[in-house]
Amino acid sequence: MLSRIAESLFWIGRYIERSDGTARILDVHLQLLLEDPWIEENLACRSLLSVMGTEADAGADITRADVLSILAVDRHQPASIAYSLNAARENARRAREVVSTELWEVLNTTRARMPRKVAGDKVHEFFGWVRERSALAVGILESASSRDEAWSFFTLGRSIERADMTARLLATRSLTEASGPSWTTILRSVGAYEAYLRTYRGVPSARNAAEFLLLDRLFPRSILFSVMRAEQCMRDIEPRADRVGVSDQALRLLGQIRSELEFRPIADIIDELPAHMDNVQSATSAASEAIRQRYFPTNDVASWVGDST
Repeated sequence: MLSRIAESLFWIGRYIERSDGTARILDVHLQLLLEDPWIEENLACRSLLSVMGTEADAGADITRADVLSILAVDRHQPASIAYSLNAARENARRAREVVSTELWEVLNTTRARMPRKVAGDKVHEFFGWVRERSALAVGILESASSRDEAWSFFTLGRSIERADMTARLLATRSLTEASGPSWTTILRSVGAYEAYLRTYRGVPSARNAAEFLLLDRLFPRSILFSVMRAEQCMRDIEPRADRVGVSDQALRLLGQIRSELEFRPIADIIDELPAHMDNVQSATSAASEAIRQRYFPTNDVASWVGDST
């Protein structure tokens, strides 16, 4: 497969997942800011922007409306939903010879219908629309794509981004610890509540909910599941038979973060949850850069604002 095509598929997967994950995080936290009068809005909004890789101006207070503008509809802000959906469409255009007509039409229509402003009473509806459009794009690829290199590069990008976005969601849990979103709210935001109840059969506790979103090997939005899927995609793209250790840098980075999560007691992770989630984000960023250097070496890197890569 051409490097140009592989890179476009990788970033289509990342950008679709990024728009979905950003919509889920904002839906939870903007609703919380609206409902809880005890939260200091400026501090909470600045912290949320920071977690999402964006720095706000030092002077004026940042409000819920500012966050919505910056992270949802700003077409020039790389961390925004609008930017991600547009970038997914542009990458599909560059890889048009392998992108199906159905997927192209979905991404084209989504970009065309992306609003430039969202009314205050339509915020939840807008985030639901973003999730539905992302699910539609992913569903087309999952149901009508051969499990070849094209699918592997798309799924690799999507899995790395999903691990990163779940880590960001868990990191936001500590932004307003006293009145932050409950674990039930966080589980619902990623569609995990019913799956959690079937697994643990009880009201969500901090330990069990964090364990489920971090370490569950069967739930597709857990960090461990996403990292394991990314590792499998890399092995499918280029089967290796390393006799000693692992020679691929991206596989090594993903394996290290997987081992760190699997073998560290969950209580230790919860005690230092923001730090561990920063480690996950750093590992996914470094793995993405290693993949770029190996498979797309002639192209400039596209990344989150604030990434070290």
